[in-house]
Amino acid sequence: MVVLAASMVTKTGKALVSRQFVDMSRIRIEGLLAAFPKLVGSGTGKQHTYVETENVRYVYQPIEGLYLLLVTNKASNILEDLETLRLLAKVVPEYVMELHEEAIAAAAFDLIFAFDEVISLGHKENVNVQQVKQNTDMDSHEEKLHDVIIKSKIEDTKAVMKAKAREIEASKLERLQAERKGMGMPSSFPGTVSTGGSMRSGLSATDNDLTPTFTRPEPSTFGRSARDLGAAKGPSKGMQLGKAKRTSQFMDSLRAEGELVGQDEAPLAAVGAAAPAPAPPVSTDPVAIVVKEKVTVALDKDGGLENMDVQGSMALTVLAEEAACLRVALSSGKNQGFQFKTHPNIDKGLYISQNLLGLKDPEAPFPTSTQLGILRWRLQTTDESAVPLSINCWPSASGRDSYVNIEYESTASFDLQDVTIAIPLPALASPPRVKNADGDHRYDARKSVLLWTIDLIDDSNKNGSMEFVVPATSDDSFFPVDCSFHATKTLCQVKIESVTNTQSGAPIKYALQSELTTDSYQVV
Repeated sequence: MVVLAASMVTKTGKALVSRQFVDMSRIRIEGLLAAFPKLVGSGTGKQHTYVETENVRYVYQPIEGLYLLLVTNKASNILEDLETLRLLAKVVPEYVMELHEEAIAAAAFDLIFAFDEVISLGHKENVNVQQVKQNTDMDSHEEKLHDVIIKSKIEDTKAVMKAKAREIEASKLERLQAERKGMGMPSSFPGTVSTGGSMRSGLSATDNDLTPTFTRPEPSTFGRSARDLGAAKGPSKGMQLGKAKRTSQFMDSLRAEGELVGQDEAPLAAVGAAAPAPAPPVSTDPVAIVVKEKVTVALDKDGGLENMDVQGSMALTVLAEEAACLRVALSSGKNQGFQFKTHPNIDKGLYISQNLLGLKDPEAPFPTSTQLGILRWRLQTTDESAVPLSINCWPSASGRDSYVNIEYESTASFDLQDVTIAIPLPALASPPRVKNADGDHRYDARKSVLLWTIDLIDDSNKNGSMEFVVPATSDDSFFPVDCSFHATKTLCQVKIESVTNTQSGAPIKYALQSELTTDSYQVV
């Protein structure tokens, strides 16, 4: 038995995959495969499993709309040829779930490797389907064991690093406390905040400038641990591995390969989660209030809203002991559909009747230097009008190309920042052709994703669109579309009017941070 070639062809004789086991030119094999449909149609093969010519024999089996075909010499054993054909017919579905031209082309190399496992130098190997699958998968128990050992070593090293870091931080803290005692300074000051490596004292009760200040501090800037005080002496030089120049060259090489490093990671790392806002100046106000809101949206690619979930919270941090007894006055909008819930220690009746957030005991102080959640809210809806940013993706095939139009529309009453829309693409040999785009765009070849970025969406660009072209493919290849953004205002209309001292009634200065981010924002 000598098998000249094993092939997958269409009913018109178009070769999809062909593996030759003897020295044969491309023109020769293409001529043999092109002649096969005519021979089948002529009815010369009485057994309906093979046909012969003067030089070769075709042993074939229809598989849906395709043919699995063996080209052999006429001296081969027909029974062994049929056995080989039946084995290949069982092997092919292991690598191709749907038998059509695109799927066969996508799995071409896997099929060629599988054919090589079944046939060697034109002769059938003594193997079964399971052995072929195992050999092509190259599954190795030793390799798995090696990976487990390496992973265990990495975890152990990380644990040692964390332990060393804790020891270093503890020694820094002890040294700082010893220096304070040597200078005759108390170990702590009422109203003192340790943030960003510098020590800033809170405002005194006699400060006359009581105008609220609105800043955008990071949540971590309030109530940091005392270990950050060790940086007050200035930057310290730690361990350096390698040189900065080598690191820069390494990062540049990664960028050249399409890998996202450094500041380039922000647009994609967040696909579905907004990039964090830049670090603001440290607050010196005695009270800090953080309002956070996360939105999860699933838009239907055919139009409409499948689900929208908004979860928000308001947290309070008292940074000065003299400001610990306080109440927060709120003003709320319509907030239709929102459900609110206060902390168990907050006077719920006072909140419902007067829109004030305060402890049940007005004389009791809030804990200092500890962030305390005082209010939460949630909205679940399928009303499309509540969505802050609508996204529509319209793919259409024309000839050998797929034309994709994607557009956004902002219905939010506030600005959206760092908007990133990620459109998945099929594997491409070259970047997609972008005809026009409002904003910037970038193609990530490794993840096969087209990133559309708009730095700011405000009243001047409430609507925008982008059009690009790729080789013809299924419409489902462009979904799900992921989106991420953040804003300095929230969907829930909750505004802080004032913060007052419950003992003296005097207003208290406060710093406010308000941020809206996306948890998962998709068109599916």
